[in-house]
Amino acid sequence: MKILVVEDDKDLSNAISKSLKIEKYDVECAYNGEECLNLLSLYNYDLIIMDVMMPKINGIEATRILRNKGIKTPILMLTARSMIEDKVMGLDSGADDYLTKPFSLKELFARIRALLRRGNSIITKLEFEDISLNQDTFELQKDNKSIHLTAKEFKLMELFILNQNTYLSSQRIMDSIWENDNDVDISVVWVFISNLRKTLEKLDSKTTILSNRGVGYKLALKE
Repeated sequence: MKILVVEDDKDLSNAISKSLKIEKYDVECAYNGEECLNLLSLYNYDLIIMDVMMPKINGIEATRILRNKGIKTPILMLTARSMIEDKVMGLDSGADDYLTKPFSLKELFARIRALLRRGNSIITKLEFEDISLNQDTFELQKDNKSIHLTAKEFKLMELFILNQNTYLSSQRIMDSIWENDNDVDISVVWVFISNLRKTLEKLDSKTTILSNRGVGYKLALKE
């Protein structure tokens, strides 16, 4: 199970991370809401532990953005605040559970186990206009039609949906999808985009991938 810890207090972040690793969880850390959103645009996690009071983008706003993008990863919100209004605000933003600092590791682990059990019963989908991307089966769907994507095709479509209405440059796509493949030519981006366009056509989707010369690519409705 892969967990993202989003906490600006590095001492606390390290303590949580080390404790989770002892429990055999795979852990990554972010130190503000902006880093969290960037990581979620590239990778999938089974659970997010999200602090509320952080620089750049706070936990409540980051949670709201993730939910608006269709990301349903369970979120456990951490805060030093104990007011009922703060808890309500966190849950209304899309958090699944709420834990007030200071907390015991025993309670933290119990809440994590509960959220992971709940999360395993949810089929996670990302949506854009008339299509949806099933993150469990790697299928791109429209109505009752579905086509299974390769791992790279899935990552590329996921990147587009998570950054909808934003043009992504070929270099940004290369850095996200082929970050460790130094021998791959940047022209591979166009090849995969062409393949995804054909897949969308097979699904009779109104969605396509627009190109803007010198700027990049983005999902959009056909003109």
